[in-house]
Amino acid sequence: MEDTLLQDVSKSLAEQKKQLPRKGALVLEDGTRFEGISFGHPESIAGEVVFCTGMVGYPEAMTDASYTGQILTMTYPIMGNYGVPEPSLWEDERIRVSGLIVSNYIDTPSHAQSTMSLGTWLQREGIPGLEIKDTRRLTQHIREHGTMLGKILINDEDVPFYDPNSENLVARVSTKEVMKAGSGDTTIVLIDCGAKRNIERSLLKRNVQVVTVPWDFDFLDPANRFDFDGILVSNGPGDPKYADKTIRILQKALASKIPTMGICLGHQLLALAAGGDTYKLKFGHRSQNQPCIESNTKRCYITTQNHGFAVGTIPEGFTAWFTNANDGSNEGLKHEELPFLSVQFHPEATPGPEDAEWLFDHFLKVVREEKSKKGA
Repeated sequence: MEDTLLQDVSKSLAEQKKQLPRKGALVLEDGTRFEGISFGHPESIAGEVVFCTGMVGYPEAMTDASYTGQILTMTYPIMGNYGVPEPSLWEDERIRVSGLIVSNYIDTPSHAQSTMSLGTWLQREGIPGLEIKDTRRLTQHIREHGTMLGKILINDEDVPFYDPNSENLVARVSTKEVMKAGSGDTTIVLIDCGAKRNIERSLLKRNVQVVTVPWDFDFLDPANRFDFDGILVSNGPGDPKYADKTIRILQKALASKIPTMGICLGHQLLALAAGGDTYKLKFGHRSQNQPCIESNTKRCYITTQNHGFAVGTIPEGFTAWFTNANDGSNEGLKHEELPFLSVQFHPEATPGPEDAEWLFDHFLKVVREEKSKKGA
């Protein structure tokens, strides 16, 4: 009887222990530490700590491949309140952030499209989540000292620091095969460097056939050649200089005067292919409210952005198309004579404003005009 009672007590204590919140901490490479409570996968992880100021759109942000290798801090104080929508509404087939930091996690979502809680999603996909109370202090620290490496430690299980910018992340996230979607009077090659799904969606709804290719697939080689009208280079993670094979393919495209547009990382890759240069921003642009001014106009667009690198040296023959109103960094390039253009921000948004969606129409107009010239 006594043994049975002891077993029951032990079992009860074990169950209570399971239900208790797991302690966790965010530790930065300079030694700064933020205590918290784990609500995701109970495993320690390391990466680059960044912050995003968007009030909504965490499912889209978390599935954006541009966040690969990064621990994402959401500055808006309430996260998880509307749950997680079905996978068709994500920007990739799975979560791409390495870890998530929030201030106030809501475990009781309320939304017609919600299929599960944010915590359940993180646990299913093996991604740690940490609730800390002072995300404002963390964000101010990063703004003052710059983006830095960090690690989420669960129950003091230590792991080494990891710098995602020290390797070719594009090769990790790019598709491994050529894929076709849609039908229409125009064919666009989408170089997948970690493309958000809404780039393809934005093209498909404009009567375009999209051929998505891997980052290193040389579709200009005679052995791989197929008919197409223009090239769009997608967003993606990490240092653009690691995507050397994409840069070489773009150099061939520029030499052949093929209409080409770059978005986000694609903007940086186009600049590098044309002879420009890039640099790492102090703490990057990750938000849904970045103001970009169009050159030679007084028009300012509110844009969605997610990048840690920027174009510093504008290549010969190009002019600045857009400029960031906050820090003066380059936000777009346009060739003075040839059909080459690019933007640092996301015209496809998701999440965020759709102010710049017209850029897809502009690019396709350029493509179709060039196609018409060849057919004349």
